[in-house]
Amino acid sequence: MKPELRELPISQRVQLVEDIWDSITEDQGVLSVTQTQKNELDRRLENYQKDGDQGRKASDALDAIRKKL
Repeated sequence: MKPELRELPISQRVQLVEDIWDSITEDQGVLSVTQTQKNELDRRLENYQKDGDQGRKASDALDAIRKKL
């Protein structure tokens, strides 16, 4: 990490990361998906459709994780 970044308060560094991430998500259309990745996504979707298990709510999963901490 560049030393000058460490001089920023943590809150500013977190905001910087969030801003960078937001800019990446806005431009994600320029990222290409390989055929291998498409095949894997199709495989996962097919397995999900066969299984039908929709999982659990994120809040329930987070609660379970917090209990283990």
